[in-house]
Amino acid sequence: MLWDIFCTVIDNHGDLGVCWRLSAELARRGEQVRLWVDDASALAWMAPQGHAGVTVLPWHMPLPPGTIASLAPADVLVEAFGCEIDAGLLARHRAQRPEQPPVWINLEYLSAESWVERCHALPSPVMRGPAAGWTKWFFYPGFTPATGGLMREPGVADEPTPEWRQVHRQRLGAQAQDCLVSLFCYEPPALPALLERWQAQGQAGQPVHLLVMPGRPAAAVRALQAQMPALAESPHRLRLAWPEAVPQPEFDHTLRACNLNFVRGEDSVVRALWAGRALVWHIYPQDDEAHRDKLDAFLDWLDAPPSLRQFHQVWNGLSKSPLPPIDPPEWQACVQAARTKLRAQSDLVTQLLRFCTEKR
Repeated sequence: MLWDIFCTVIDNHGDLGVCWRLSAELARRGEQVRLWVDDASALAWMAPQGHAGVTVLPWHMPLPPGTIASLAPADVLVEAFGCEIDAGLLARHRAQRPEQPPVWINLEYLSAESWVERCHALPSPVMRGPAAGWTKWFFYPGFTPATGGLMREPGVADEPTPEWRQVHRQRLGAQAQDCLVSLFCYEPPALPALLERWQAQGQAGQPVHLLVMPGRPAAAVRALQAQMPALAESPHRLRLAWPEAVPQPEFDHTLRACNLNFVRGEDSVVRALWAGRALVWHIYPQDDEAHRDKLDAFLDWLDAPPSLRQFHQVWNGLSKSPLPPIDPPEWQACVQAARTKLRAQSDLVTQLLRFCTEKR
């Protein structure tokens, strides 16, 4: 099938990251994809080689009439995260195939909340505009069999061998005795306390080799360095490393090599689950406080132990308590049990392909 996937980049990389992974995995399975995005600049490091079968197109509404007139009609339209498709494009599709509308998917945000199962795959009739009479279908990624599942490429959820991890840890600059940690976050209020703890005592006596990811994490840590010069003076307890932005597969490899991963948003928390290492999720904060329920639902599904629950509450600024101790072995066992459940479920692309084939 020919797919049109529409992506609006809001303020971080997650929207484009999810849409690129979806596009690339569809293409790997033989589909043809046009990825429309209003800011594709991050693909320069996220997917520098591109992917055969995926064409990236600039998307700014309204689309020029000449662009619309040259397009072959798509079999599937995907609105990622509630973005709105250009009316002229919909009119062109209708004119070309008046008797066969495309399967129109509204790909929603990820949540473990119970209502997701009730809303997944529900129809939404289009009442006005050039697509009046068509139907949109809500497609919810999720963590249970009654949802649309999670993106899962071949091999990404496999447990790496000890030899593989050793090689990749060395490539990342870690020594054998280090607790290797990746830091991908926004600006958590507990970040100074965590760095001070590691600077003073490492992680349970182990030196911490901290991979501070580029962008907002690096800016946050460098700002703290200006206030806390001692952060750069404890190489035997805390060593800071500053990796460059890397393609998505390399980022996934980094998570698999670490002992502990601090992740944020939607795309990276899924990758951390597949990595099977201890994780802490910095959920995207929302003005209406909806992220509180979303985080609680995720921790319930994860069957998180009390220390991991408390750490998440403090890390996300939802509790003023001190940071509890980090327990990588217990937290990792929790994540690996969740990964085992997820691997028994159908992945998102398999379900999406099946759904769209049935609706055509």
